[in-house]
Amino acid sequence: MAVNTNSLKKMLKGNTMIFILLAVMLFFQALIVGFGKGSLFAPENITNLINQNAWVVILATGMLLCILTGGNIDLSVGSVICLVGAVAGILIVNLGWPVIPSIIVCLIVGTAIGAWHGFFIAYVHIPPFICTLSGMLLWRGVALILLGGMTISPFPSTFMNIFNSYLPDLALEQATDELFEASEDAYYALVDKNAQITLIVTLIIAVICCFVTVASALCSRASKKRKGYSVSSAGSFMGKQVVLCAVIMLVGWLLAQDKGLPLILVILAVIVGIYSYYTQNTVPGRYLYAIGGNEKAARLSGVNTDNVMFFAYTNMGFIAAVAGLVCAARLNSAAPTVGTSYEMDAIASCFIGGASAYGGTGTVGGAVIGAVFMGILNNGMSILGVDANWQRAVKGLVLLLAVIFDVVSKKRSSSK
Repeated sequence: MAVNTNSLKKMLKGNTMIFILLAVMLFFQALIVGFGKGSLFAPENITNLINQNAWVVILATGMLLCILTGGNIDLSVGSVICLVGAVAGILIVNLGWPVIPSIIVCLIVGTAIGAWHGFFIAYVHIPPFICTLSGMLLWRGVALILLGGMTISPFPSTFMNIFNSYLPDLALEQATDELFEASEDAYYALVDKNAQITLIVTLIIAVICCFVTVASALCSRASKKRKGYSVSSAGSFMGKQVVLCAVIMLVGWLLAQDKGLPLILVILAVIVGIYSYYTQNTVPGRYLYAIGGNEKAARLSGVNTDNVMFFAYTNMGFIAAVAGLVCAARLNSAAPTVGTSYEMDAIASCFIGGASAYGGTGTVGGAVIGAVFMGILNNGMSILGVDANWQRAVKGLVLLLAVIFDVVSKKRSSSK
């Protein structure tokens, strides 16, 4: 019985943030329904939640790598987003460049900015806070110069569809406009048919995601057992997979009731999958944790800490460029105010998701959970009509509580 109790305590401790997230979701659902504002779990709201907070997940994924190196952060990412959006607007809208070459140039610009920061941080040894603070001012200024204080819009549909389309893409609008003029019965029949196709395809994709998730978890568990690492009990493991698959199917069903699977969700899944594998299953990824745990010991062990720091910040520039393109497509414009305080949401997502303020601890999955938590806070308070100033105050308090929890937990662990 004692073994079961210890296993339960370990499970609860390892999934604390998930339970808190569920509690917050239920809390907002009760408030929203109670005030007659609709439902937090309405299909349209789930779609909006994904689209509106995609950039937070993307930024949090890159920010985690910086935080792992010792609690370091990048304050410039909001300005980089603005600058990348400005470059995209100038190339695609003003100069009429093809979309794909323009996207490649934007990614190169972001990566180059990250390498600029990484060089001074890793090799000149300027503190990351100071270096990225200067970058926040510098790149925002460059963006304002390029934009001339004006907003560039609209982007062509070829650019917008890369980030804003849905699976399956049924190209419904043109056909229904023509049909509606000819026959309302044919119009509604086509709408019903496309709704059925959307439901079936989305659920099939959800089932495939469940299969891939379970297969990946089984392979990871088998690998750990072969290497002699401790793993959770079979019952706990299976229970976790059942719950995870149930969540995937529920989200898939809700999305199928609206427009289908947002393409941006596919992009997020690819980014999260790649960085999860990199941090957890590769030697360079583990170097990030080693530096955050004890930089001097990592250096004495043969880890080139300067190169690892350079990579972390170069990668952050690349990730910020991706987020900049997503924001430009979401807003259908490149504006001087885009990206303001975005870095704060990304940093908060990582700390709320379990990353340590001292570095060396945290996962990509945790950062994603933190980003979802921030998105639920933003979305729930917006639906309830909470003033924007109060929203900032609440998010600031939540961040403080997350860091306090981390510090207190570390003190308790060190005292044992």
